[in-house]
Amino acid sequence: MRIAVVGATGLVGQLMLRVLEEVQVPVTELIPAASQKSIGKKVLFNKEEFTVVGIEDAISQRPDAVLFSAGGGTSLAYAERFSANGSYVIDNSSAWRMHDAVPLVVPEINPHQVLQEHRIIANPNCSTIQLVMALAPIHEKFGLKKIVVSTYQSVTGSGKAAVDQLEGEAQHKKDVLKVYPYPIFNNVIPQCDSFLDNGYTKEEWKLMNEPKKIMGLPDLQITATAVRVPSTGGHSESVFVECEKPISIKEIREILSNSPGIKLMDAPDELLYPMPYTAQGKNEVQVGRIREDMHNKNAFHCWIVADNLRKGAATNTIQILQLLHSKGFIGT
Repeated sequence: MRIAVVGATGLVGQLMLRVLEEVQVPVTELIPAASQKSIGKKVLFNKEEFTVVGIEDAISQRPDAVLFSAGGGTSLAYAERFSANGSYVIDNSSAWRMHDAVPLVVPEINPHQVLQEHRIIANPNCSTIQLVMALAPIHEKFGLKKIVVSTYQSVTGSGKAAVDQLEGEAQHKKDVLKVYPYPIFNNVIPQCDSFLDNGYTKEEWKLMNEPKKIMGLPDLQITATAVRVPSTGGHSESVFVECEKPISIKEIREILSNSPGIKLMDAPDELLYPMPYTAQGKNEVQVGRIREDMHNKNAFHCWIVADNLRKGAATNTIQILQLLHSKGFIGT
């Protein structure tokens, strides 16, 4: 397979290359691409150096698949040009996620939605991915009715500059570049992305709409609050789930234990539960603190954690690439 990575020098782009190595995707040619300022830089892949090229150059080389991690504006400008030239595009931005003709894919949940004619495939929001990974298997047994989710999101979700802000503030450096409107060290900011007219942020709006598309549940009720916290390693979610049928905590644990990509970490008596500390560098979604709601026999609460750069971005992207390969759309 001839694979291009657009945004190859960024946090997620670099991790995409690492995951490609780890899962041993049969890449016969790598085309790392990035913006003008990164052209000529070197990236490592399988212990070999590759020179970063411009996006126009990458388009002309007609790769089989293109992995985009360069922001929504870049995706809107170039994704269709790649696809018109015969490439499959897997986009990690929010640019194409809610387009009717573009599948929004978590391979463990909705691989059937990817058809050969889909030349652009969207990777969901990182917080969405871990949420649907944990709840889609529950839906099959009990039916989902209502979700209330509060996220505790790592600064890595805002890129390297945000990590630098946290580290700089922790070290009491002066003139730290501010990614956030307030200090993040020793603070919690109840804002991820910009605010919409309805009072929700863009991040919350993604969480309230993307799961409906992925799981095919347009009437599912979802309310979200997204919070930035001074941590690295992964995003955490506190989730209230109301089902259509009376739930069984024992069955929920059994379902999650047998769901691909899920690691059940739910032994409070042993102080076993997921944290960014336990999720960092892992491809799985970790679930714990599963307990019945005290007032609703159809409802339960849980705690979901995942490395937002891995399953929340790079790993899911590579899994979509593997899905395209397994369906015989590329690399045959």
